[in-house]
Amino acid sequence: MTIAARTARGVKGAVASAVAATVCYVIWSGGRDWAAGVRDADPDAFLAGSVESVLALIAGVACMPVLLWAGMRAMQERGSHLLVLAGTGVWFFLGGHVVEDAVDGVGTALFLALFAVLGGLLALVRTPDK
Repeated sequence: MTIAARTARGVKGAVASAVAATVCYVIWSGGRDWAAGVRDADPDAFLAGSVESVLALIAGVACMPVLLWAGMRAMQERGSHLLVLAGTGVWFFLGGHVVEDAVDGVGTALFLALFAVLGGLLALVRTPDK
């Protein structure tokens, strides 16, 4: 693989990761807002909003591997297994910190940019074709 092809693959991985992180962040934070609304509606209820919080977590993480895979396939790249697996694992922790710990706007942008750079680096590793 030439230097230009590796660079293009890394850029494609960064773009796919940035888009996937943004979409997953919006889904997860929207779900957390929904859970907070349920909790605020009935603050005396036991475990109010906890089902919604779990659903927000599942939706915010479960869409990441699909979006990473679809993004790389849309840009005609194959063999992105490491990006999909490691990116999803990293997103679980990084996205959890950003959404659950209510990071400010600048911090959120920096964390999403960090995820995009990491995705670009992970995309450089290509699994061999059969």
